[in-house]
Amino acid sequence: MNNKMQEILEKQQEQKNPDTETDDVVQLVGFIVGNEEFAVPILSIQEIIKPIEYSRVPSTPNYVLGAFNMRGNVIPLINLRLKFGLPGRKDDEETRYIVIRDREEVCGFVIDRLTEAVRIKESDIDPTPETFNEDVNLIYGIGKKSDRLLTILRPAELLKRTF
Repeated sequence: MNNKMQEILEKQQEQKNPDTETDDVVQLVGFIVGNEEFAVPILSIQEIIKPIEYSRVPSTPNYVLGAFNMRGNVIPLINLRLKFGLPGRKDDEETRYIVIRDREEVCGFVIDRLTEAVRIKESDIDPTPETFNEDVNLIYGIGKKSDRLLTILRPAELLKRTF
């Protein structure tokens, strides 16, 4: 048997080998809040827009900025910096509103800036560390990319009303 045929047979054998990794890939959108990078599943994102005018709603926590009108729908607006206990900052050219939907719940979140769409293997996502409060299920896991870590958030938990 010639060398070329041997290489082809070896490749076919590797593909049949059950040890070969066949992981599911998760598609996420990454964004920055403060100095940290977070991500949410791409399918939970309804839209990403530049900041628009919103109306303040009285008697809500400081992280609830108010509500804005998007094509006839009134959507609550939450500042993730304030929700995560970080100091507020003035919007700049990189500030975006990321509109997230989970079933019937929809909300806009102020983020500092977008990073990129990320494809990550399920095996590269570690579960939430046990040192975190188990009552807060906001974090799905920690994604490991070659050069950084991503905190992956659960959209359903982000959208839960705590006020």
